[in-house]
Amino acid sequence: MHQHNQTHEHTHESGHHHHLGAHAADKQVLRVSLLVIGAYMLVEIIGGWLTNSLALLSDAGHMFSDALALALSLIAFHLSERPVNQRQTFGYKRFEIIAAAVNGIALMVIAVLIVYEAIGRFVNPPAIATRGMLIISVLGLLVNIAIAWYMHRSSETEHNVNMRGAFLHVLGDLLGSVGAIVAAILMMLFSWRWADPLASVVVACLIAYSGIGILKTTLRILMEGTPVDIELEQLGNVILAMPGIKAVHDLHAWTITSNMNALSCHIVVDGTITVAEAEKLVNELASVLLKHDIHHVTVQTESNAHTHSDNLLCCMPSVAHQHAH
Repeated sequence: MHQHNQTHEHTHESGHHHHLGAHAADKQVLRVSLLVIGAYMLVEIIGGWLTNSLALLSDAGHMFSDALALALSLIAFHLSERPVNQRQTFGYKRFEIIAAAVNGIALMVIAVLIVYEAIGRFVNPPAIATRGMLIISVLGLLVNIAIAWYMHRSSETEHNVNMRGAFLHVLGDLLGSVGAIVAAILMMLFSWRWADPLASVVVACLIAYSGIGILKTTLRILMEGTPVDIELEQLGNVILAMPGIKAVHDLHAWTITSNMNALSCHIVVDGTITVAEAEKLVNELASVLLKHDIHHVTVQTESNAHTHSDNLLCCMPSVAHQHAH
């Protein structure tokens, strides 16, 4: 059992209040966007069915995944506001990442379904009511431009993985509507029936691209990977540069949810310092790490007599080990 443990969690009050304010604004943006997109999705489904246009139906499919993304994001925001408890010591903040991952998988499934349907239509192109298709796709473009502008202006689409995912969906929809418009015009001018399945395949590629991007981001977080914008070796050097710290090992950095990174490590200090001095050192370290975008810090202080490996990274045993780590 280690003799001397120091744990410190740093909460930045102004940042905390800003985060809550951002959440309230984001939730309002999501509600409005969900209502508009949900309503227009129904218009596109009915329009696609009446005009027999796969391009419209694929855009409606993308809009459905938009609506799913927005609904999951809203649920995630509500859950993330729940207090921590003994079963969920980080609260429910990670649900936001799970919601984004489900969203990414949904996109991939929708893309595959669209391509499957498009292949049949290339072989045997059906007749399409092009004028109705053009009107509905132009309306869709206008709706998507309005929603994309509203989201970008009113929410944290840059910093929040869920809001960024929802925003990317809307941008994909916007391009999908452009594809449907081009297909309708080509069919009206040249009677090129294959333009409709081609436009739907383009939309499917956009959907798949968004899905892969979201999955890559979320899987890294779910696998407790080092945050994208953090270099572990650089963090190790930052810790070593602190006066009083002789060595650092067992360093872990991971993401809990958007804008919330955590770090744990063992630091080696002079074995003769007092508990109060060690606590002061850990507090100073937490303040320095906050500048490097680390919000939750857990540090174990040890003397030179420690029995661990001096490697920066922890060598996790592949089977249960008797030594409690």
